[in-house]
Amino acid sequence: MRDVALIEDPAVAAAALDPIRSRLLAELATPGSAASLAQRVGLPRQKVNYHLRALEEKGLVEVAEERRHGGLTERVLQATAASYIVSPQALGKRALASRYLIALAGRLLREVAELDPREDTLGLDAEIKFASPDDRAAFAAELTEAVTQLASKYHHDGGKPHRLVVATHPIQEHPQ
Repeated sequence: MRDVALIEDPAVAAAALDPIRSRLLAELATPGSAASLAQRVGLPRQKVNYHLRALEEKGLVEVAEERRHGGLTERVLQATAASYIVSPQALGKRALASRYLIALAGRLLREVAELDPREDTLGLDAEIKFASPDDRAAFAAELTEAVTQLASKYHHDGGKPHRLVVATHPIQEHPQ
């Protein structure tokens, strides 16, 4: 398993950003079967298996082990990386980019709400005025590269996991 994987293919990004599949990817930091994952996430095994097949098809999960039980073979899967970064190029279409931000915001709200209030957190907020779409694209590319390098530098398999979310969106001139 790699520490960090960069997703550049829009189809792979769409698969990884689906809320159920995103949750399964997070759970598969520790290898598991469809049956064990179904218990952990509270979904039917058949539904979990369907999503796992889609993630495997996109190269986001891989077989870690196969266990024989009588005439059946149980497949134990794991994520191909400990964390994923979606390249801005993979989010070229506005609908996909918006869906991604909504999925991130929902996950962020769930995870922060479940935190012990004594946990350390960090929040960053900045307003940037881009002169052109090309400037925004260049900024996104440089930010992706910087975050990928920092994540790779400071990620340690035995460390306490933290989530980093960076988002950018246009600010409405006159919010309603």
